[in-house]
Amino acid sequence: MGMRGHRHRFMPNRLVFPGGAVDRADLTAPCATPLAPHTERLLRKNANHRLAHGIAAAAARELHEETGLSLGELPALDGLEFLARAVTPPANPIRFNARFLVVDAERVSGALGGDGELDNLRFYGLAEAMALDLALPTRRVMERLIMWLAMSEEERQMQTQTAVLKRDRGWVME
Repeated sequence: MGMRGHRHRFMPNRLVFPGGAVDRADLTAPCATPLAPHTERLLRKNANHRLAHGIAAAAARELHEETGLSLGELPALDGLEFLARAVTPPANPIRFNARFLVVDAERVSGALGGDGELDNLRFYGLAEAMALDLALPTRRVMERLIMWLAMSEEERQMQTQTAVLKRDRGWVME
């Protein structure tokens, strides 16, 4: 996680996960391995095949750009798992439909550095991060991560719905 700079229009001076928009090139970006079937199935509930691939490719690209960490020169997407989505209410002036993906740290290489978009970039332990003044969406995603980590691999694979944070209604399963 890292701190967004004070000049950012959205969530300045807040601790956030690396991420960003899906670029057109992400939709057809080459990869070393495709998404695992379970992850693709969950992503495709709200995205076609190209967009599901693009979301994963964007996650790999943004991870590398913003942190210096890599899923490979051609990213191995099969280790990514879909944790949750967060969608802002229609009345918000800045909208987002964010998808949060997780990957085992053993599948990541490189050294923390990144392009400077995030300050104070480092690994935060769960308890340490939860003790900080996190933005509500970040805190809620961290809570989902804690629940996800408590699941067995079998329980994760059996999931057919994704938690979607809709600030006006809280978590909704879709």
